[in-house]
Amino acid sequence: MGTLSGYVGSGFCEMTADDGPRPHYRPLVARFDEFDIEGIEARAHLVESLFRRQGITFAVYGEDEGLERTWPLDIFPRIISTTEWAEIEAGLKQRVRALNAFLDDIYQGEQQILRDGIIPRWLVESSSGYLPEATGIPVPPGGRCVISGIDLVRDGEGVYRVLEDNLRVPSGISYVLENRVAMTRVLPKAFSRYRVRPVADFGASLLATLQSLAPAGIEDPVVVVLTPGVHNSAYFEHAFLARLMGVELVEGRDLVVDGRVVYSRTTHGLSRVDVIYRRVGDEFLDPVVFRPDSLLGVPGIMSAVRAGTIALANPVGNGAADDKGVYPYVPRMIQYYLGEEAILPNVQTYLPWEPDDMGYLVENVDRLVIKPVAEAGGKGIVFGPSSDEKALESVIAAIRAQPRGFIAQEVIQLSTHPTFTEQGIAPRHIDLRPFVLSGADGVTVVPGGLTRAALREGSLVVNSSQGGGSKDTWVLTD
Repeated sequence: MGTLSGYVGSGFCEMTADDGPRPHYRPLVARFDEFDIEGIEARAHLVESLFRRQGITFAVYGEDEGLERTWPLDIFPRIISTTEWAEIEAGLKQRVRALNAFLDDIYQGEQQILRDGIIPRWLVESSSGYLPEATGIPVPPGGRCVISGIDLVRDGEGVYRVLEDNLRVPSGISYVLENRVAMTRVLPKAFSRYRVRPVADFGASLLATLQSLAPAGIEDPVVVVLTPGVHNSAYFEHAFLARLMGVELVEGRDLVVDGRVVYSRTTHGLSRVDVIYRRVGDEFLDPVVFRPDSLLGVPGIMSAVRAGTIALANPVGNGAADDKGVYPYVPRMIQYYLGEEAILPNVQTYLPWEPDDMGYLVENVDRLVIKPVAEAGGKGIVFGPSSDEKALESVIAAIRAQPRGFIAQEVIQLSTHPTFTEQGIAPRHIDLRPFVLSGADGVTVVPGGLTRAALREGSLVVNSSQGGGSKDTWVLTD
């Protein structure tokens, strides 16, 4: 009997329909049915061993066992058909173009979208991610959302929806690439049965995108990756991407600003830097302008940015666009700037500062998801259906005290996918974080992205930092 014999999905199952496996999953199902459970376990252990030897790790919040854990990859890949991906790709490009236009408008333009009342001015200006210090700073065309991670979910009807936008320092792309390498090693026959769009050229694409942002007149731009250091939870990715692009990995102490130009300290003296892919948050980037106690950034770097002698990816101030309170207005941005309807819809969202929404929220808090607008990685989220009365009363009090600090959303029953668990093969909820590059040459989407899986039965929390796992994502090509 095959590994998947008798498997029953739940909700909207990515792999199976009422009449059996979906067409694009059938070769994979046939391959897995050639394994017994011991064969699956052997391959899962091989992946874990590979990742442990290579130091492919991540941080789990609240763990007492140590700072780092081996990256969890489930060996059942998620497959996206050519037709499905075409819609996703078009929707992501549309969204990023609109977000680029919005950020240009509020920082370099006339703030026309605010003047026209499409988005409330007070909402944008009260965002913790809105930085008046970024106003008037030159940014090349398409150079706002240089690297974006747009989180998608698929609901119970099979509709892809945008859950949130990550436009500051989104993480996870290194795991997309490492997942693919591992899968081609442990499931080569299954992989060979498909025509899967490659992701191995991401390093070259990222480098080309970054170089396209360089100040005018620079023929061979020097790019560096700026990391907070080895103790950062995403340090593996910082080092991985620097190595992938063949550029230097630097910390703030390695850079110096002289005459509003950024230089890197080397054994041969100072060497000019033209583009910085920075993985340091806005508030820590320049102690002269932002937090004076920061030891992670580069004193005076904002003077070089304002002078146009250095390009940052991503620029400061992008948090004004990925604030969860601004998220519900992105479809309006798309209509306003592009004259188009959003291809990828949002999740139904309620805004506590709107009286009608506040009333609905209070009456239905036990069936909603409450999210703090300034948190990330699943922190602070309250799931109404699984919370007790005391917790719900507490969150309502917090919302009443600070309506701008929260949003509420309908609970989306995320699509499910066969996943290898300690109890055997079982359906687990998944989401998808595709990565989008935007530069002078336009907007491109990395085929696939990071599929994250909630490893606990029934859980909707897929973040790896909260105990979730991942899957390789295969986008098929004709």
